[in-house]
Amino acid sequence: MNIKRVFDKYDDEFLKFERIPETIRRSNRPDLHAFLLLNQLHPSTTDIISSAEHDEIWLEIKPEKLEKSITEPQIIELIRCGVRYDSEYDSLCMFV
Repeated sequence: MNIKRVFDKYDDEFLKFERIPETIRRSNRPDLHAFLLLNQLHPSTTDIISSAEHDEIWLEIKPEKLEKSITEPQIIELIRCGVRYDSEYDSLCMFV
C-alpha cells in the first residue's frame, strides 16, 4: 500500500471526525483518537510529536513503517482526525 496515494484518495474526508462510528472511537477528541490509533499500531516510548513549527506538528511515526501494519480504513480514520501526509518531509503531520 502506498500511504501517500491513500491520503490523496480520501482527502475529502479531512476533519470529518463525526463520520468515525462511536463504537470504534478511542476518544471523543480527534487528535487523541489519532494518537491512540498510531500508538496501537506502533507502540513506542518516545514522544509522538517529533517537531513543531508555527501552527503545525509532525509525528514521530514514519510512513514507510506504518505501511506494513495500517489498513485503508485506519488511514481514513486518521484523515478524519486531521492527520495529513507531508510529502516534503515524508512524514505525518497535523495542524494545531
